[in-house]
Amino acid sequence: MAAPRHFIDIEETGLKPRRFVFVLLENFTLLSFAAALDCLRLANRMSGKELYTWRLIGEGGETVQSSTGTTFALEGDLEELQRGDTIMLCGGMDVQEATSKRLLNWLRREARRGLPVGGLCTASFTLARAGLLDGKRATIHWENHDSFAEEFEDVQLTKSVFVVDGLRLTTAGGTSSIDLFLQLIAEDHGEELANAVADQQIYSAIRTDQDTQRLSVPTRIGVRHPKLSQVIHMMEANIEEPISPSILAQEVGMSTRQLERLFRRYLNRSPKRYYMELRLQKARNLLMQTDMSVINVALACGFASPSHFSKCYRAHYQTTPYRERGSHAARLSV
Repeated sequence: MAAPRHFIDIEETGLKPRRFVFVLLENFTLLSFAAALDCLRLANRMSGKELYTWRLIGEGGETVQSSTGTTFALEGDLEELQRGDTIMLCGGMDVQEATSKRLLNWLRREARRGLPVGGLCTASFTLARAGLLDGKRATIHWENHDSFAEEFEDVQLTKSVFVVDGLRLTTAGGTSSIDLFLQLIAEDHGEELANAVADQQIYSAIRTDQDTQRLSVPTRIGVRHPKLSQVIHMMEANIEEPISPSILAQEVGMSTRQLERLFRRYLNRSPKRYYMELRLQKARNLLMQTDMSVINVALACGFASPSHFSKCYRAHYQTTPYRERGSHAARLSV
């Protein structure tokens, strides 16, 4: 395919290729990284110019394993970068374990030098731990949203697919890397080139930072009933202080009995049972992703006492909160 001639000509503008330095953390999510990298590759191909270059580095500078088990050879250790570089930290499973003191110190140093720093997927956690997101808007994969919000109160956490706030860039993971990098390409070299890259990827629904990362409630539960969706949305927004079924019913103009029938018909469980499952799911995320005490996890999920929390947790997951945390810690140490 011949390169289009109507894109911005980097040689005519005198611009140097923009370099992205991908910092790969152990067990990084391959999809998020590959999606970002392929956007840069295609931008070069479609323009017929070397608009972008990239370098893969990581702690130790030798090899790193992705979440798929694939091993990548690194091109360097954590080193002082060039002034025009953009850092993109690639996170994935067990990002807490991959966030070392050396990595945090390196990130702080490079950020002080004025380099843009981004985080793909769960790498937002590492940026926040380094203090680079304090007072900033950011996002992270929805599965890590609860634990992140509990730990980093100074970060303005959103549910967007990606966020750009000054020199800080964060994504929710998965294909959201494509959306972020298409925007960066558009800003650097025009929307026509960004659209050409999207066409090559057969990516027809480009999202902006105004789009949320999770499917709508009706899509997730497979039911399109406006009042049911409204009640579930209220439940999800009020985990720490649960709302009684009678008040939920009143908010959508129904009786408590009608609400019961609605949940039984479409979800085969009572509103109370469904609400409990939402709270326990959040509790499980907090137990596995944070260092919060079991008591604080219980309070964050609307349980008045640890004993009641433990009883409900055991009934649903066939284990206690303490054993859940212990078994997760044991898996990480293997």
